[in-house]
Amino acid sequence: MSSTTDTVTRADVCAAAIADAFRDDGEIFASPMGLLPMLGVRLAKLTSNPDLVISDGESLFLAGVPPLFAKGDVVEGWIPFRKVFDVVAYGKRHVMMGATQVDRYGNQNISAIGDWAQPKRQLLGSRGAPGNTVNNRTSYWVPKHSTRVFVERVDIVSGVGPKLAKEAGPAAARYNDIHRIVSNLGVFDVKGAGESVRLLSVHPGVTVDQVREATGFELDAPADVPTTREPTTEELILIREMLDPKGLRFKEVPHD
Repeated sequence: MSSTTDTVTRADVCAAAIADAFRDDGEIFASPMGLLPMLGVRLAKLTSNPDLVISDGESLFLAGVPPLFAKGDVVEGWIPFRKVFDVVAYGKRHVMMGATQVDRYGNQNISAIGDWAQPKRQLLGSRGAPGNTVNNRTSYWVPKHSTRVFVERVDIVSGVGPKLAKEAGPAAARYNDIHRIVSNLGVFDVKGAGESVRLLSVHPGVTVDQVREATGFELDAPADVPTTREPTTEELILIREMLDPKGLRFKEVPHD
């Protein structure tokens, strides 16, 4: 069991930043995809937003907040796969997805790398990204911020950013809400010039220049970029002793 007097790690900061992305959602279905998003959502449920509705990632709504990948928690509802589509269409949901590519205007790609007709590499496919981004609040988690991920233009649009959604028309733009992009270097939104990606904060120990160098497009950033907050003592105890005592978070964001 880790002591809360240990140095705060980058993974701890990322978990708190993800939790902050969900803090003002109120009673809404939080749908995290991946380890750090799941940790951040559960941290938010225990601290800033107790009204969040969380699931086991498969088919059950949970009454409690178990450790990552733990079984046997109290169940308060059932959401089989076919019911997920009803929730997606209704909109009371905030999903945090991964992103193989994110471009200047917040479009996301998880489909393929290269030309659509003959891609160099096949990925997951669009999966739920189009429906998520036109129906629900959507955020992204990027564990390895680099110019290969943050690109000028995605090869294939899987998740739709606000600029492209508006160009597609009201059906795509009405509920489009790309809320946050959290990476291992900083926190971003898509409210920069021309609805472009904007730097909101850099994680402790990271400089704005480092973020710019790791980004494949001209990044919108204010003159004075704040530092992402560190987790509170309470949050560190929850992360290290309750939610992730095995340190699984370091598989995605290793120790500095």
